[in-house]
Amino acid sequence: MKNRNYIITAVLTMTLVLASCGETEKKAVVDNSPAVPVQVRTVAENTENSFVTSSGKIEAAKSANISTRMMGYVDKIYVKVGDKVKNGQLLLSVNNADVSAKLAQVNAGITEATAAFTNAEKDYQRFTNLFNENSASQKELDDITANYNMAQARLESAKQMKNGVNAQMGYANIRAPFAGVVTNKFINAGDMANPGMPLLEVESPGKHQVLTMVAESEILDIKLNTEVTVLIKSLHKTVKGKVTEVSSSAKNTGGQYLVKVMLDASDAKILSGMYATVQFPVERKANASAIMIPTEALVEKGQLTGVYTISQSGTALLRWLRLGRVFGDKVEVLSGLSQEEQYVVSSEGKLFNGVKVSVQ
Repeated sequence: MKNRNYIITAVLTMTLVLASCGETEKKAVVDNSPAVPVQVRTVAENTENSFVTSSGKIEAAKSANISTRMMGYVDKIYVKVGDKVKNGQLLLSVNNADVSAKLAQVNAGITEATAAFTNAEKDYQRFTNLFNENSASQKELDDITANYNMAQARLESAKQMKNGVNAQMGYANIRAPFAGVVTNKFINAGDMANPGMPLLEVESPGKHQVLTMVAESEILDIKLNTEVTVLIKSLHKTVKGKVTEVSSSAKNTGGQYLVKVMLDASDAKILSGMYATVQFPVERKANASAIMIPTEALVEKGQLTGVYTISQSGTALLRWLRLGRVFGDKVEVLSGLSQEEQYVVSSEGKLFNGVKVSVQ
């Protein structure tokens, strides 16, 4: 029995020794790992003027979705996306067999009405001369005059019918409303086109505008013709612009008011659909001294956003934040950071919780 107890005690002792060695070895690995060089910044209140900003999307100042009032199959599309088109250029055609038949009927009616009018005009001139020579009665002249007027009205009616058919032909042969570039194609040859259905999109190049939404608490400070600064995120470019339209209703936009900003001419390669941040030169009335940090310092993991701070033991510590609005390249911190705390702006290696860091 004693031997058995000795064996159990020895096993437990060895287990504890091995575990202790394992922990010591593990601690040694962490302690001996090289520190990651980082650059830090100290949290401080933003005392500079903060301006109202909002995000939006760039679009062409002049664009149109081309559609038709006819129902029919698309016969042919004469352009493709990216093509430059002239004003009035034929873009596509819709099957117009029924309209062509109507046009033939109208042309036949015009021919018939023209012949009747020509004959009635001759009779009117002849009887007018006879009446002046007292060779025709007033009743005969009145009848001929009425027949002449009716023939003239029938000819005019036939011509107006042709104008209506020609207008329908215009909806069958879709032409560019202005000079521009084809930016979208929503249908293919052989597809059915319905009235009001978008077929093509044409944009006029050169001028662009930003559509952005401004909160109701700040919309009253946004005025027409105000000069603004626009940051185009994908191009890392800043261009100037001017407020050209301020909506007076947010009934269908959830408390956000639409503002249009026309961009000034620039050498930036601006394309429709790019995202932009508009900075309005209006001082914010609240949170003027909010904590602001650069967006480059943020760390995103899933739906969470945080920033690395420095612990008392000199290691990286990920701190989750609640953020407010973005102002250019800075973001407002609502909670998660306190005054005088240090946070990592950039690092020369991969950061994770617990890794040693060295402040440069």
